[in-house]
Amino acid sequence: MLFWLGCAAFALTILISVSLHELGHMITGKRFGMKVTKYFVGFGPTVFSFHRGETEYGLKLIPLGGFCKIVGMTPQDDDVAPEDQHRAMWRFPVWKRTVVMAAGSITHFMLALVGAWVMAWSIGLPNIHLPDTAEEQRAAPAMIFVGDCVPTLHSDTSPECVVGQNGAVAGPAKAAGLQTGDVITKVGTTAVANYGQLTDAIRAQPAGPASFEYVRNGQTATITVDLATAERTPLNDPKGPVSKVAVAGVNLEIDQPRVVEYSPLGAIPASGEFNWYLVENSIQAMARIPQKIPALWNSITGDERDPDTPISVVGASRIGGEAIEKGVPEVFWQVFISLNVFIGLFNLLPLLPVDGGHIAIAWFEAIRSWVYKRFRRPDPGRVDYYKLMPVTYAVILIGGAFTLLTVTADIINPITIFK
Repeated sequence: MLFWLGCAAFALTILISVSLHELGHMITGKRFGMKVTKYFVGFGPTVFSFHRGETEYGLKLIPLGGFCKIVGMTPQDDDVAPEDQHRAMWRFPVWKRTVVMAAGSITHFMLALVGAWVMAWSIGLPNIHLPDTAEEQRAAPAMIFVGDCVPTLHSDTSPECVVGQNGAVAGPAKAAGLQTGDVITKVGTTAVANYGQLTDAIRAQPAGPASFEYVRNGQTATITVDLATAERTPLNDPKGPVSKVAVAGVNLEIDQPRVVEYSPLGAIPASGEFNWYLVENSIQAMARIPQKIPALWNSITGDERDPDTPISVVGASRIGGEAIEKGVPEVFWQVFISLNVFIGLFNLLPLLPVDGGHIAIAWFEAIRSWVYKRFRRPDPGRVDYYKLMPVTYAVILIGGAFTLLTVTADIINPITIFK
């Protein structure tokens, strides 16, 4: 029951976010004197509506977004009454049109900032300074976590490690007396400065006894570890060929909290830093989308779902439901914040029909007119949106297919945060 309530709650927060997105367009448009004739939450048949001034407000039957109708968004719009020609959006200065079109994305960013600020002083923000990529982990200090059990057989899955089962053996480092929190400084005759060098040095050793120099509580000591043999893939290629290497049964120990709590005042810069971190990662995620499409398709046809593949609102709602069911509301809000940042950035892409496409055209017109004026040539006028319709339809078709793919994957083979 909690799962479905969480799913519904998350879907509702997204609907509210999109409604506020459209509200941002409406408020800024009205403030500049543009004529806003409609503001609706949802799509499809009208459930109810009412008029306030020159604007009709209402609720549609299908709760999948909303819309705001501003008169004369393009010069080709034929719904502008003669008395409203001076209020057509396309006639306003380019900076005003930019503010109005960007207001939706700005609303998403504001929601993300407020959400991160509340999260920072109430339950804490994820520590974004932890080494989370393979490169960052290799560069981290060689502080170790000592395992009780080490799998020696290669497997594409991650079964529970139990000594004596499936080739698992007792951890050599643990048996030798190394402890979690020790910092390794030398393996054999090889000096170690970071965790990457530690793993390289261990694999370069033959199986059997090897001396480990380490620092514990400020004291340096040496111990002999009886390295085991295990099947592993290359460190820089997890899907590469399997070979037999020496292992010690240690992993990277991160001596930092995973969640950091702040005071309401300290949460202000922290929420800004956290959102900038999400902006950078969202841009990187959008750049990786094309290469993730095969993995999405394969997850539908039977492969294990890659947790790094894109998700739809359906998938995000499922994760929100899991978070509520398992009693971890911080995950619910983190996904909500991340999704708002992503939607805000996506809407700024210079492609029609999203807001960024209209902004790009407005500035293209302004720059082109400026250049023509400098060369004393006649102003070429406004862009003909009809000529851009094939590109617009292509973007809609690709976007629709991608949405269908992610929704299908989220239904058939969803990402789950709790195994």
